[in-house]
Amino acid sequence: MMLTIHSLWAYLVLSLVLLAVINAISGVSSKRDFKDKDLRLSLFALIVTHLQLIIGLGWYFMSPWYKSMKESGINDGNRLLAVEHPFFMILAIILMTIGWSKHKKKDSDNSKFKIIAIFYGLALVLILSRIPWSNWFN
Repeated sequence: MMLTIHSLWAYLVLSLVLLAVINAISGVSSKRDFKDKDLRLSLFALIVTHLQLIIGLGWYFMSPWYKSMKESGINDGNRLLAVEHPFFMILAIILMTIGWSKHKKKDSDNSKFKIIAIFYGLALVLILSRIPWSNWFN
């Protein structure tokens, strides 16, 4: 059940983070005002990503896979799930949180969009680079 929730919630996370990045890039390129909808989109992307972390950590430590990994250890076959995926997802969430905090301190709308585009964009790249695609589509 937790794996299903984690996998389905990932679609929402990817959608909102991608939308936030596209919105921020379009805001920078069109030099438009940073409005409430832009703030909400970035905030919702941050919130669902943090919730995904909580769901993912719950799944990680409650899964039968974790119990067997504790007994047999980490090897090349389970390194992505055991180390890389959680580490890069946590790093991505840290980047998004830093971006969110930094954008609030900016005065100009263009600067707010740039900060969101950079930090959320880097987070999106990290997320996409360490999704266990073979497990996700099974």
